[in-house]
Formats: sequence, C-alpha cells, structure tokens
Amino acid sequence: MKLGTQPALFAYTGGKPFDPAKPCFVFLHGAQHDHSVWILQSRYLAHHGYSVLTFDLPGHGASDGPALTSVEEIAAGVAAALAPLALDAVLLVGHSMGSLIALELARGIDAGVAGVALLATAAPMRVADALLDATRAAPDAAMQMINLWSHRAGIAPFAARPGNPGPGFNIVWSNLRLMQRIAQRNGAHVLANDFAACNNYRAGLEAAHALRAPALLVLGSADQMTPPRAAADLIAAIAQPKTVVTLAGTGHALMAENPDGVRAALLQFAQRVFASKPAVAMA
Repeated sequence: MKLGTQPALFAYTGGKPFDPAKPCFVFLHGAQHDHSVWILQSRYLAHHGYSVLTFDLPGHGASDGPALTSVEEIAAGVAAALAPLALDAVLLVGHSMGSLIALELARGIDAGVAGVALLATAAPMRVADALLDATRAAPDAAMQMINLWSHRAGIAPFAARPGNPGPGFNIVWSNLRLMQRIAQRNGAHVLANDFAACNNYRAGLEAAHALRAPALLVLGSADQMTPPRAAADLIAAIAQPKTVVTLAGTGHALMAENPDGVRAALLQFAQRVFASKPAVAMA
C-alpha cells in the first residue's frame, strides 16, 4: 500500500489487509535496503494478530521521491505518511540506520509510541572516512565491502556455501543483490546519502534520553559494523525501562542470520508493551 504524499511511501503489510484497530508494528530498514529485509518477521506478526507497516524509506524500493539526506528528514517523511492513519499506538522497529530513524520518529510522531526496538544500533553511528569516500567514488566496491562486514565472519566470504541454514539460499549474495537493485532502481547516490545520514546524525543520545516509551535493543555478538560495545552510550542514555538482547554468533544482518531470535525478541517485547491492547486472537 502507498501512504502519504510528496513523497508517497510504500508499506508492505505482511500479506494481510491493514487493520488500524490492531496493535501496529512500524518497520524501518537500514541503508541501501528496502522492506524485504523484514519479510520473515513482518509476515509472522501479520499472521499472528498484529498489523504491520514495513516501509520502503523515501527514494528506496517502491517509495516515491529522492533518497533524503538526513535522519531528521527521513523521520519526518515517515511521520507524514503515518499521520492520516490516526493510529492509537505503534511499536517502532528500526535496523541500523532505521534505528536512528526510529529514535527521531519517536519524538515527532502524532500516534502514541508503545515501544521502540533498536536492532544493530549505535549512537553516534560513525562511518569511516574511507568508506564514506568509497560510497561516493566507487559505490560498487563499497557495496562489496559493506556486504562482507554485514555478516558474521564465518559466512561473510562470498565463496561460502550455502551462507545460511536454509538449503539453496545464500544470505550474503541475496543481500548484495538487494543493494544492487536499490542502486539500479533508485540511483547510485542512495548509498552515499544513507551512509552520510548515519554519520551526520548527532541527536541520537538526546533522542534516546527523550524516549517516553520502553525500549528493546537487539544486538549481534558477531556484528562487525555496530558491535555491541558501540551501543553502550545509547543504552545508558535511555531512561525508560529497557531490555537488551544479544544474539550469539549473529552479525549485523540480524533479521536474516537469526530470524527466529529477532522474531522472538520482538514478539515478547510487543506482548509487554501492548499489554493493554493485546493482539487479536487467531481462529
């Protein structure tokens, strides 16, 4: 479904019609990605009593507009898309760059925020100068580097087979192909915009301290891009009740490397924060 205008944003609803009366998850992807990175978690939740809005961010995937250049602008775009729905409460879930957007969105959204889940996160989320330069001057090479670092070392080499417990499915190659499709569909500038937005966002700790809802942090013990130690300042800044889940042997691509661990953490968190508005029982 498309939401809002200027730009209109595409949101995947998990294979179910969107029902604003149900407790709602809002999923926000990371740099050079789209809604598909959440496919396993969003479909499960949509088929187990929740509504889901799994966004393509502006200028990504099927969403309109150019890729925006700051976390603040992206959050404002998502807020504008959500506003006409007049939702009672939402659970914001963001991965990597999306976690920064979730923090910023929690400050400006009109709907009540029941909780905020931050996956593979850090604040500030600094990017090495050499990588920033590569995203502008050599985006193909940058995507190769990013894709390797996005997965735990044991499966990161492109020669590794199958790269995932599922037969015939290689998450390293799949992730690279997704990044390439975003570049082909939305433009080579998207990668540089996204990584610059992460690097330039300096309000993360302030936004974390301003949270008025419980927080969940899901970290990967083998994350090479945002290792668990990088989240220490962010965790300390959150004054609201918080839960930290560290998934053993899991890299930055949490949703693909450990889909069941991510799903379980999100479901348990949702059951707590939506306690006054439980999911609709399945027939």
